[in-house]
Order: sequence, then C-alpha cells, then structure tokens
Amino acid sequence: MRGWLREITGLVLPAECVGCGAAHSTLCEGCRGELSGRPAWRAWPDPVPEGLPPVFTAAWYAGPVRAALLAHKERGALTLAEPLGGALAGAVRRAGVLGAGRGVRGCSAPLLLVPVPSARTAVRRRGHDAGRRLARAAAGALCRSGVPARVAPVLAQRRTVADQAGLDARQRRANVAGALAVSRGAGHLWRESGEVVLVDDLMTTGSSLLEAARAVRASGGRVTGAAVVAVTPREGPATGRRRQPELAGKRHRC
Repeated sequence: MRGWLREITGLVLPAECVGCGAAHSTLCEGCRGELSGRPAWRAWPDPVPEGLPPVFTAAWYAGPVRAALLAHKERGALTLAEPLGGALAGAVRRAGVLGAGRGVRGCSAPLLLVPVPSARTAVRRRGHDAGRRLARAAAGALCRSGVPARVAPVLAQRRTVADQAGLDARQRRANVAGALAVSRGAGHLWRESGEVVLVDDLMTTGSSLLEAARAVRASGGRVTGAAVVAVTPREGPATGRRRQPELAGKRHRC
C-alpha cells in the first residue's frame, strides 16, 4: 500500500524543482544540466580497493544532483527516476558499451545491468527499491537509444550489514565483505549476455561495488564495469576545489 501511495503522490503533487525550488518542474533544465550536461567520466575512490571494476559516473554528488538523489530515494519523488536513470544510462554506455566495443560489434545480446541491492529494511522503510527503479529507467533509456539492455536484479544481501554512514573506507569494506550473493539460476544470464555492468546511485569508497563485483564473478559472471549516477567530490590539497576523478586517480591502477 505504501509503495502504491508513493506512486500516486509522485503524479498528483504540484511540481517544484528539488534542486532550486523553481515552479512547474520536478527538476528544471538548469539542474538537469548539473546531472547530465557533460559526458560521463571515469571515477576513482581514494584509495582504490583492489578488484574494483572500472567505474564511470555522470555527476558530482553535490548541489542539485545530491538533492535529486535524496528526494528520489528517501522522499519518494518517483518522477525523478527518469532524469536520474537517463544520467545513469550515460555512465553505463561508457562502462559497458564503449568499453566492451558493443557499439562497434552491433551485438544483439542485451547488456545486463545488475543493481547493487539495498537492505530489505531500507526498502520497506522507503516504500520502494530506489536502486532497482533507477536501473530500470537506465535500461529503458538505453533501449530507446538502440542499445539492448535489461535489468538483472540477481544480487541479494545474505547477512545484515551496518549503516555505512560514518564509516571510513576500511570499515566499509569490512562491513560489506561477503555480504552479497547471487540468486540461483543466474548462470544462464551470464551465458546469454556475457557482459555485466554493476549499477548504483552513488559511489563513496567503492566498497559496495567491490563486493557486488566479487559476488558476480564468484558465480561465473564477467563484470565489464560499473556505473553510478554520482560520486562524492574530492577536494584539491591547495585550493579546496573539486578535482576531476580521472586526474586524481591517474596515480592508481584499477
């Protein structure tokens, strides 16, 4: 019932931009530009955990982008799934389509988008599965652009994990290590497609994506890369200005 009410609420409440408060738009053109107005880029957490697949992002987790992600996930602003999913689709293209040469080969097998799962308690509290909803929106955007894609929600938590907020990178990796498992019968998906892109809304330390990659690989899946809507910004040492992840991460090997 709660999920149904969220769906109806997202359709009938007066629209107001969650990023700047402008009327008549859930997300105005200016704030959409912050979300998807630039090409997706390669992102690195710091430090880079060993085994993390190449991660591509659409935006910084700040300002209107942060407001939109929180409104969608925590406040049930479901109409935001379309622009957020479109931004995620751009990151998926870089992570899986271009990186694996699918556009060149014209491969007809669908690209598999595997969402990093939220805790069941969080899904019940929110009344919807935000990660899976964004994955579906991204797959739809990809298909409309001529790229075959489908969502494969095959990951699930097999043990309880603590809230990641407030944990450093080492604590986050320990918190989620071994927490995910792939559902039975996923092997045929790996054989049908062969290319998996992990998707999530946000990357902070990369711990959740690392654990998702471990679980998929352990079940026989081949992880081409990972895609997120946003990454947390890092500050430059002298100016305090945000650095591009590709520049900050050139000293690392993924």
